[in-house]
Amino acid sequence: MSFLTDCTRAWLTRSRKPFLFQNEYDRTLTFDTERGLGLYIHIPFCKSICNFCPYCKEIYDEKKANDYIDALLCEIRTVGGMAKGKREVTSLYFGGGTPALVADRIGEIVNTVKEYFVITEGIGLELHPDNVTVPTLKTLRAAGVTKISIGIQSFLEKYRRILGRSRADAAKLREALAAVPFETVSMDFIFALPEQTAEDLRRDIDTAIAVGANHVAIYPFIDFTFTGSKVRAMPKKEKRALLDAITRDCLARGMTRDSIWTFSTEKSARYSSMTRDNFLGFGCSATTLLRHQFKINTFSVREYCARIRAGELPTSLTLRFTERQRMIYYLFWTAYSTRVSEADFEAFFGVKLSKMYGMEMRLMKLLGFATERDGVWEMTAKGAFYYHYYENFYTLAYIDKMWGIMRQEAFPSEIRL
Repeated sequence: MSFLTDCTRAWLTRSRKPFLFQNEYDRTLTFDTERGLGLYIHIPFCKSICNFCPYCKEIYDEKKANDYIDALLCEIRTVGGMAKGKREVTSLYFGGGTPALVADRIGEIVNTVKEYFVITEGIGLELHPDNVTVPTLKTLRAAGVTKISIGIQSFLEKYRRILGRSRADAAKLREALAAVPFETVSMDFIFALPEQTAEDLRRDIDTAIAVGANHVAIYPFIDFTFTGSKVRAMPKKEKRALLDAITRDCLARGMTRDSIWTFSTEKSARYSSMTRDNFLGFGCSATTLLRHQFKINTFSVREYCARIRAGELPTSLTLRFTERQRMIYYLFWTAYSTRVSEADFEAFFGVKLSKMYGMEMRLMKLLGFATERDGVWEMTAKGAFYYHYYENFYTLAYIDKMWGIMRQEAFPSEIRL
């Protein structure tokens, strides 16, 4: 697995140099001139821990959560104050964990962000189905949240049992969502579970739309080594057939595909914190991506708060990009939207895509992975599957290793990928 990703990395970066994450960081971040800047805030608290979830989280405790929010506000002020005047950003997304557990402080966080940033495309926040109540939704709307993503995973009992999830009451969800409208109501589902069929996923999507979703995200199950999940991964051939079938079904409904795994019933409905040229991350485990560096905050809530109290940034590791490494990172995550624009690549890097990766792009076209029209490359269904297939290798070879280490060590000396 790592052999495949290592060979691909060496070929595309034209170097055997690994991605080297070191325990150091810049005291001042320069993001005034970064294009397409987004914001992400991590709230790491949950009422219970799902054994399949790889993200940084711990059991909710009211005092600990409030202490964490106090530290988070300090981090936002510290980083926000590094810009000259207010900086325009595309969006703000809250992830977790379960951000709605601190719904009463989301408004305070948003107001602090707005002291330093102007948000142009709205504010998104993730919710557990149990948090989709009229009072909570009203609190979030009053705080300025315009988009919500609800982690359903499946409405079907057999898959909820596999994932250890409680029942999501569709009738109660419909009632609450009808009472408090949002620009985007996205619902997350997991595919490639044992014995899962296209009909199972169609039933989930039918229910989501009936309940009030105008956007669905159908993410693949990935068996991270450190989660303790006993769920078996679906074989490649079955997984491809399932992804192709659900893609055809969503497109036949007239839905728009806006990323590898997301579809919307309205073109204006969007929910993605990943497809940004650059972004600033706040909170434990949050990442920051800038033109020349990628940095990751510590995964430890305790050490995160201690760093902030000491007047330091909570950065655990920093990667200094080579030019080719940054290009690959850009292309990998831009391709998540299923489209890559030659003009956008040239505007970001000051060099033509055809000059840097012309041979690779032609090969993708020859293999049937992508089509090209007027300088915009778009993935085919075949390309989307193989993107997912390779992303699974990347996740297990790189992210699984990194997150596994960082869950055990607050500040590792270095990680080579």
